[in-house]
Amino acid sequence: MKNKKFSIRKFINDIHLWLGLGSGIILFLVCLSGTILAFEHEIKDFFAEEVHVEVGTAKHSVENLSKLLEESDQGFVTGVTLPDIETEPYVFTVKKDPKERRGSQIMVDPFTANMHTIKKSGADVFLMSMFRLHRWLLLDIPVGRPIVGVATIIFLVLSISGIVLWFPRKFKWKQFKRGFTIKTSANWKRISHDIHNTLGFYSCVFLVIMCITGLCWSFDGYREGLGNLMGAPIFDRSGPKIETGALSKSENITIDQAIALANEKLDYEGELSVSLPNKKNNYYSFRKYNNNNWSPVTADRLYMDTGGEILFVDVFQDKPMNVKIASLIRPIHTGEVLGMFSKTLYFLACLIGTSLPITGTLIWWNKLKQKRKRKLGNPLV
Repeated sequence: MKNKKFSIRKFINDIHLWLGLGSGIILFLVCLSGTILAFEHEIKDFFAEEVHVEVGTAKHSVENLSKLLEESDQGFVTGVTLPDIETEPYVFTVKKDPKERRGSQIMVDPFTANMHTIKKSGADVFLMSMFRLHRWLLLDIPVGRPIVGVATIIFLVLSISGIVLWFPRKFKWKQFKRGFTIKTSANWKRISHDIHNTLGFYSCVFLVIMCITGLCWSFDGYREGLGNLMGAPIFDRSGPKIETGALSKSENITIDQAIALANEKLDYEGELSVSLPNKKNNYYSFRKYNNNNWSPVTADRLYMDTGGEILFVDVFQDKPMNVKIASLIRPIHTGEVLGMFSKTLYFLACLIGTSLPITGTLIWWNKLKQKRKRKLGNPLV
């Protein structure tokens, strides 16, 4: 019997093999749910009820629509989103109890004042299940979150070791060429190997990015450490510190006047969301998305007191690069950062990631069968 010499490549291959076999089912479920969630918003929109806006000559004011909502016993208005397309409805956020976390959303035709409460569809329920599967494996959060976190670390190791193993032993173009193509004319064993090797290589960069960013949800210490390394907090939802005592004491302006002032300051086309003043924050908070920006998920923020004085303007493009990246961790993880283009790339990469545990297991099983056949054919081996 010949003893195989130990090598770094064999060690990396063993790590890649056994970690992959041990975590295959979990990685399959996490990647499968992630593949579906790549187009979460598009799926929701497809199954959501459409509200037709009858474009007329004059719109109701936001102030008037808010009063109509409150008079119809829908609750009190806490915010509104104004689309940049005339044929789309306004979306009001209303609460019947101030203690409600999010409240409910009501679509309103600004021309006719027709109201339609947004209700959860079957797609919403399904996607929430996929979200819970992706984040916690449908388990309790304290149990599922660390399991997914450890599986993500393993997937990161698998992705990096896979890149190393993709490189041939001999650095010749003929050897490299095999790693870029799938030999479709070969038998299914060779095809499964090529799918694992080639498609895994093409998707590895995206999978590594998903792993590095995904760990921010699994481990608080990792998220804080990454934020410290970047020099900017991750998932920072805090706004600027505004001294409420220093707010203008001039006469209060209407919601529509506040919106007009905000659009004047943020002078470009795009969707505008408004959070109305409340007991905790007695000022308007605006968030606007620029249609001409490089990313559809970046927004500028503006804060205004009830008298119309602009308190603070937070323009995304003016932020330092590290702050920009830290604030975009979520869309970088989901693929939303560059819109449909990056979503499609992430969908394909995650779909390949879903196949890797399957093809990897098939490769191992085929090699195991071949090894058994060799032993049966030559008892001295």
